[in-house]
Amino acid sequence: MNSGEPAGRAELERSVFLVRLMDCAAEEALVRAKLEGLAAVRALDVDLAAREVDVFHDGAPVLIERALLELRLGVTLLRSEPVDAVEAGRPVQSGVLRAVLAINAVFFLLEAAFGLLARSMGLLADSLDMLADACVYGFSLVAVHGTIGAKKRIARLSGYGQLALAALGILEVLRRATVSGGLPDDRTMVVVAALALGANVWTLVLLRRAKSGEAHMRASVIVTSNDVIVNLGVIAAGVLVGLTGSGIPDLVVGAAVFAVVARGAFRILALAR
Repeated sequence: MNSGEPAGRAELERSVFLVRLMDCAAEEALVRAKLEGLAAVRALDVDLAAREVDVFHDGAPVLIERALLELRLGVTLLRSEPVDAVEAGRPVQSGVLRAVLAINAVFFLLEAAFGLLARSMGLLADSLDMLADACVYGFSLVAVHGTIGAKKRIARLSGYGQLALAALGILEVLRRATVSGGLPDDRTMVVVAALALGANVWTLVLLRRAKSGEAHMRASVIVTSNDVIVNLGVIAAGVLVGLTGSGIPDLVVGAAVFAVVARGAFRILALAR
């Protein structure tokens, strides 16, 4: 009687895919954009750390596997099994994503302003990293209800914007490396980066609470964990500037963060094609 059951039956299929080349939040967002446009997909969870995608869907997983293969991220179907529709209907933690988006947006503005005042490339680069994360969270929220074309346009806009800002930042680092100028304010660097560190720890607390309910929030945990490392790098650069009387540590940290943001922008643009 299974073949004669209606499409709206309580029992769905849960298929787990290994996506070997999915290693950043931008790729996770593109995977979501690709699958959420399929009528058969009821819900999905992404475990970025394990590079696995759990898809709750109607029917066979062939169409879903085919859609993932189009991304060219090394997809393998690990298993497919029936699952109750109640499990597939868990709500998305949009409230947490909105809070994380707000935190990143506020600290983008804060670090950008104080980065300019303190003449610190490390703070400016960290502010751009916050902006990049805010774009990813914003894209995740918008993509839930958007069409595939709209999702790709948003991804391309985000990618080009981040790439342009990263390029300007790297050019400014090169200019400051060749033109003598005043030292960055090491105390402002340390204080503002410490505040940003506290904001990212707060974000991690929110995301880890949500993770118990939604596995896909693990991707956001990884992104924010990387932000904590960047914050510590800026703090260390500020301390070294104060100890050595040289602006080189600030330039090195700034260039490294700008390069990371540019790499993420290239990934977004490649996957949005």
